[in-house]
Amino acid sequence: MAGGKIRFGFTIPQRGVLFGVGSWNDMLSLATAADRSPFFDSVWVGDSIMAKPRPESLTLLGALSSVTQRVRLGVGCMASFPLRDPIVFAYQWATLDMISNGRMQLAACTGIVAGGTSAREGAIWNVTDPQRGNRMAENIEICRRLWSEDNVTFNGKYRKFSGVTVAPKPVQNPCPIWIAANPMPTAAEKPLRRVALIADGWMTVQIFPRMFANNWAKLSQYLKDAGKDPETFPNLEYHNININPDRAAALDESKRFLDEYYGPVFSQEMVEAWTAAGPPAACVEHLRQLVRDGAKAIALRITAFDQKRQFERLVNDVLLRVAE
Repeated sequence: MAGGKIRFGFTIPQRGVLFGVGSWNDMLSLATAADRSPFFDSVWVGDSIMAKPRPESLTLLGALSSVTQRVRLGVGCMASFPLRDPIVFAYQWATLDMISNGRMQLAACTGIVAGGTSAREGAIWNVTDPQRGNRMAENIEICRRLWSEDNVTFNGKYRKFSGVTVAPKPVQNPCPIWIAANPMPTAAEKPLRRVALIADGWMTVQIFPRMFANNWAKLSQYLKDAGKDPETFPNLEYHNININPDRAAALDESKRFLDEYYGPVFSQEMVEAWTAAGPPAACVEHLRQLVRDGAKAIALRITAFDQKRQFERLVNDVLLRVAE
């Protein structure tokens, strides 16, 4: 991989506590295990308010900051970012960065969900789906200013205020803000150009074959157009894994897991594209292909109901071989 060895993150499937995957104490144990492992440099939680309810992300990140010492802590992705009050959020995130000693990693996204789910959620705060992208961009600008300036005055399309100071400021200066974007090829230009213009990094998923490779190629060109170097621009593929001698069984369990997590919105073909599944050797090759496609980091969520056993297999049977 150009630019250095592949990096891995671990995703805590906190919505699983609602359907029997494990308790929050089990999730904390996984986070501490990832923090102790040399293979992981980040731990992630998911985010949603009403669209896909789960234990609240910022609260959980506060808990994770107290049980980890080394890994970066992030939201992948922060779907509620366009809905949140940016002043309150900037205050909360700066505090998290302080108590974690500069380990926070924000990946904002629009949070748009097909089928009207995000529209119903947004209606509570008078935010429509078509507004979410511009609101996300405006909130990013507000956070950056509040984290670097005092007595901030802002006159935007959605937010207007004057003389606002957030204290404490984040430990990180600048405090990074990535954008998570997963566009289809026919609608990729606008969201990926936004990433190139205003984000510090890119998070994405691969729900169709070669989706990551195709979007990274486009984003690389947009980065060059914006005067940025794709070789140094961070990216992260948010991916699933299920290790099982029987690949069909691994994919079947992953489908059941994702159906519980999101509802039956992912086809079998999408699950296959988004999941390293089967025996360790097959999982290794699947992840290596992502690296060959340009992935600089991969955050892995275990789409299995026995998280602890799968975590041990992930570390011992897969990651060591991918990293070689």
